[in-house]
Amino acid sequence: MISDNSFFLSGNRTGILLIHGLTGTPNEMRGIARSFHQAGYSVYGVQLAGHCGDIEDLVQTRWEDWYASVCDGAEKLKQHVDQIYVSGLSMGALLALKYASEHPVSGVICYSPTFQYDGWSIPLWSKIAAPIALPIVYHLNIGRHNTFDEAEPYGICNESLRARIVNAMNSGDSSEAGLPGNPWHSLYQLQRLSRNVRKNLRNITAPSLCLHAYNDDISHRRNSQIIYDRVSGLKQIIWLKNSYHMITIDNDRKQVIEESLKFIRNIDSQSIKNQPKASIPSSQLDHELENIA
Repeated sequence: MISDNSFFLSGNRTGILLIHGLTGTPNEMRGIARSFHQAGYSVYGVQLAGHCGDIEDLVQTRWEDWYASVCDGAEKLKQHVDQIYVSGLSMGALLALKYASEHPVSGVICYSPTFQYDGWSIPLWSKIAAPIALPIVYHLNIGRHNTFDEAEPYGICNESLRARIVNAMNSGDSSEAGLPGNPWHSLYQLQRLSRNVRKNLRNITAPSLCLHAYNDDISHRRNSQIIYDRVSGLKQIIWLKNSYHMITIDNDRKQVIEESLKFIRNIDSQSIKNQPKASIPSSQLDHELENIA
């Protein structure tokens, strides 16, 4: 049974929507959420459809269901704020981009965006076979409960943190640290989402920030480069030197938070500068001049 692990931290009238990755949980976003909240912002961490349960729960959903969770979370956040930033980790970054391509947002932040699993820890045979094999196994309903199990270093450079995360993944409680592997059928849905998002990157006019580990073990840094090359708005990439894929919890976590807040504050300050100055009606101005005279 899936419980709702979404969370909301009430702050000012600027909201940040946080989206976790495939087989992940909102917990992987809680640390940065607390920092954003301490900086004054309202934060909503969404739980994607089919997640925080078992494999069957996940494979029953498609990427459109995950995106519907994002849209629902954005609507809930909008009830408390005047503007929102959308931000996601790994596949969650693609969902953030999808939302930004269809809805007005103040900015979009991508943490380790993943159009495909092509980092150095992914076996070569998987990189070659996945684009061809996954559509076949999905449409023939083969291997419905089979998974591509993650291997060392599990997206985490920090060894002590890695050990804790692995223990949590193997505990059987997927709501804590997610599933230990990616179901084949869900990986096919990631392929479908990836194609859709790539096709619509040009529609994104909001400022965008990509933060990516230079030595990401799960998704090669070219995944962020794709975004930078195709989005239409102001854009920036920051390469991180001391983390692997899970940059929101790994060694560069502090820099991730600082750069994210800097990005948001810069946009907010520009918005204030660009706001038209309030004009005083001529009759009121004449009256004030008379009083001065």
